[in-house]
Amino acid sequence: MRTLAIVLGAGVAMLPAACGGNGEPQPTNGAPAPPKSTTQRPIIGIGDQQPAMFTDPRFKTLGIRHVRLVVSYDAAGVGFERDLTDTWLKKAQRAGVEPFVTFGHSRVHPAKLPSVGEFRRAFEAFHKRYPKVRVFAPWNEINHASQPTHDQPKRAADYYNVVKASCEGCTVLAGDVLDQPGMTRYVKRYRRHLDGTPRIWGLHNYADANRFRYSGLRDLLRTVKGDVWLTETGGIVRFGKSFPQDEQRAARAVKYVLALAKRTPRVQRVYLYNWTGTPPNDRFDAGLIAPDGHARPAYDALREYLKG
Repeated sequence: MRTLAIVLGAGVAMLPAACGGNGEPQPTNGAPAPPKSTTQRPIIGIGDQQPAMFTDPRFKTLGIRHVRLVVSYDAAGVGFERDLTDTWLKKAQRAGVEPFVTFGHSRVHPAKLPSVGEFRRAFEAFHKRYPKVRVFAPWNEINHASQPTHDQPKRAADYYNVVKASCEGCTVLAGDVLDQPGMTRYVKRYRRHLDGTPRIWGLHNYADANRFRYSGLRDLLRTVKGDVWLTETGGIVRFGKSFPQDEQRAARAVKYVLALAKRTPRVQRVYLYNWTGTPPNDRFDAGLIAPDGHARPAYDALREYLKG
C-alpha cells in the first residue's frame, strides 16, 4: 500500500521499544501517554475488500458486528465496481454486520477530482442502490498524495457537506485522514469549510500502531472536537524493505493500538485492516489470517482482547 510510504518508510530500526512487549501504550518521542480509562471499550470492527471473511468460522467466533469497505466514489455507475459492491454488501447483510462505506478515487479515472455536483450525483446513485448503508466517510485519506483531494481541503469538505445533507439520519465521519506530516494543517483548512461541527472524525493511525506511539492520535484530538474512530489501523506483517516479514511484531502492534484506543475515551471505534493477508510477493500485508489460511498471532491478540 503506497499510502503508508510517507508514514512508515523510515524502517524497522526506528520502531521504539517502548511498548515493552505487553501492548500497553507508553509515552514515545516526547508524546504524553493517553489518559487511563478502565471502563472504556471501543467497538471493534474489521476492514477488508474481500467478502470471504464473512463465511470464515473464525470471523464468526470473534463476534464482530462492524465492517468497513472502501469503494470508488463512482462505484454505482461503473459495472465491475457495482458488481463487487453488490456481492460484498449482500454477504455482509447475510452475516448480520453493519457496513461502513468509505469513498475514494475512481478506479477508471484515479486522478479525477469530481466536482461537487458530480460527487452529489454519484453519492445519490449509491444511496439509492444501497439504502441500508447508513455509515459513511465521504473520502478516504483525504490528505494523502494518492487521492485527488490531497491539496484540495475545501473540496474534501464539500464532499462531507454533500453526504451529511443527502443522508438524513446517517452517521457521517469527517476527515478520515492519515497520520502523516502536515495532517493537522490540512485538517484546520478543511474544517473551515464544513457545514456545522462534526460529531465524529476518522483517522488512519498506522504510524502510531506500528511505531508504538501516540502522536498521530494526540495531534488530531488536540485539533478537533468530537469523537474519533480509528477507521483503518493494524499490525503490519510486511511492508517492503522497511518491515520484513514478522507476524509477532504485527501482533504487538495490534495489542498496542487496541490498548491505546481503550485508554483514550474519545476513541469510540477501531477498524483493523485487514482479514486475509497477501502472497509473499506482494509489498504490503497486514492480514490477521495468512494467505495459506493459518491464523496469525495478531488474530489471537484480537480474540484475547475481545474476551476481556
